[in-house]
Amino acid sequence: MQFVSKDALQFFTDNKVLLSLVMGLGLSACCGFRVFVPLLAASIASKMGILHLGDSFQWMSSTPAIICFSAATLFEIGGYYLPFIDNVLDTIMTPASVIAGTLLTASAILPDIDPMLKWGLGIIVGGGSAGIIQAGTALTRATSTVSTAGTANPIVATIEHILAIVGSIFSLIIPFVVAAIVCVVIVILLFFVIRYFKRHIPKTTPQPIQKK
Repeated sequence: MQFVSKDALQFFTDNKVLLSLVMGLGLSACCGFRVFVPLLAASIASKMGILHLGDSFQWMSSTPAIICFSAATLFEIGGYYLPFIDNVLDTIMTPASVIAGTLLTASAILPDIDPMLKWGLGIIVGGGSAGIIQAGTALTRATSTVSTAGTANPIVATIEHILAIVGSIFSLIIPFVVAAIVCVVIVILLFFVIRYFKRHIPKTTPQPIQKK
């Protein structure tokens, strides 16, 4: 019995598809640090012919899209240096990072394949990686806010800016190396996120039923 179609096997064995998938993974993971930095990097790279996007995603390489992503990037980076606003941005950017990660991975998959497979990979690979890293950065900022009264938040924000910018560039230059690093980081973050919630979610024990 054949569980995987020939088209699906050809999809995963195509070197171009694998390259585009790891590029999408690296860029999507960077969305967990900053949402618009990887989108801007992908737009510029596509405009320069470095990154080839699918036919339905060519709008991302247009000049208006680059201008919009540039403005959004400046607003996002600046907002993380404002007290209280940084924590509000974390709340807003968590779902936005998942959407952006899904979009980036799906746009990087070049062949015309079944849309369900394309968007399924986008959600699992792109949205999943972006969401996990964003959860880790949000917990880091929350810990910094509580332990240092927010004084260390600009330092945390600066580190995240650097990781988003450098990670986006390297995702286009050495995508396989970045993808391997991302996988390791995701495993580590999952460990810490799960441990955090285990410690902070109160455990409820069933009360014994008293007989009248």
